[in-house]
Amino acid sequence: MAAPQKARIVFMGTPEFAARILRGLLFWPKGRVVAVYTRPDRPAGRGHKIAVSPVKVLALASSLPVIQPLHFNSTAAFDELAAFAPDFLAVAAYGMILPDRIIAVPRLAPLNVHASLLPLYRGAAPVQRALMENWHDGAVTGVSVMHMVSQLDAGPVYAVQTVPISDSTAGQMQDLLAQEGSRLLCAVMDDLLSGRANPGKQDSDKASYAAKIRKKDLIINWNLPALAVHAHLRALAPWPSARALFRFVGWTDDWSLLLFPGFPGDPLTGETPGVLSHTRHALAVACADRWYELDLVRPEGSATMSVRDFVNGRLRGMPYGLCGAALS
Repeated sequence: MAAPQKARIVFMGTPEFAARILRGLLFWPKGRVVAVYTRPDRPAGRGHKIAVSPVKVLALASSLPVIQPLHFNSTAAFDELAAFAPDFLAVAAYGMILPDRIIAVPRLAPLNVHASLLPLYRGAAPVQRALMENWHDGAVTGVSVMHMVSQLDAGPVYAVQTVPISDSTAGQMQDLLAQEGSRLLCAVMDDLLSGRANPGKQDSDKASYAAKIRKKDLIINWNLPALAVHAHLRALAPWPSARALFRFVGWTDDWSLLLFPGFPGDPLTGETPGVLSHTRHALAVACADRWYELDLVRPEGSATMSVRDFVNGRLRGMPYGLCGAALS
C-alpha cells in the first residue's frame, strides 16, 4: 500500500521567530515544505553589509528553493507561487502585505502564526507591546494560528496557546512563542487534513493594535512604577534596547546610555522620579515608587559593560549618593 502523499507547504517569513517556526515545520511528518519566501536581502549595520534573513539561511541550509519578491502585484509573482501547488500557505512575521489573490492560492488554507492572543495585539510588534503593557503579577500573552484574510490579523482563529510573561525579555518570549507556534501550526494543519478544524471568529470589539516600535518608544518614562519600567526595558531587550540621557552633577557633557533590564530596588524616601544615585558598584534611577537598579549599560560608541565597571571607570571620584538626573 502506497504511503499517503504529504501536504505541500509554502512558507513565508523573515526574522528568527519565523526561522524557528520553519525549523519545526521541516520535521512535521505529514507535510513537505516545497518553497520558502522571505524579504529581499538588504544592507544592515554600520558597514551597510548585505544581510540575509534567518529564514533564508535556514532554507538554503535545508536545500529549499528561496524566493524573495519585492511585491506580489505582478502576474509573474502570482504564477510562480501557484506553480508550487501548495496545500497550505504558512506565514510567520513575513513583513509583506499579501494580496487577496495570493491568500487564495493554497488548496486547503492560508495560515498565519501571530505572536499574541488574538484579537489582542494585532500588528507589527505584538511581543514588545504585550510586555510593555502587562507588568502585573499573573500577566500572560500567547500565540495564535489564524486563517488569513485581507484585513490585518483579523481572520478566524484555529488555535491559541497561552504563555505566562513572568520575567522574560522580548527575545526570550519570542523564542518560546515560536516554539509553541510551530507546534500549534502543525496541529492545526493536521486538523485541516482530517476535517476536524473549527476556527472561531475574532471579537473585533476586543481587538487592540501593536504598533511598530518607534524611536520615541525607546525612551524610558521614569514617572512610571519601577515594575512598569522593568517591563519596558525587558520589552526592548536584547534589541533595540532602551535609551536614556543622563546628566551628572558637575559635568558639562551629558551621557547617552543604552539600558538593559536590571531590577526594582528599595522604596523611595522622597526622591523625584528620574534622579540618579550611585554607590561603589551600583547605579539606580528613581521611579514613581522605588529605585530601579541597572545591571548593564552601553555608553554611546562603546561596548556593553557592567554598571560596576561603568561606575568605577566613568564615575570615579564622584561622591556616592545623588549624582544627577535622567533627562529623557
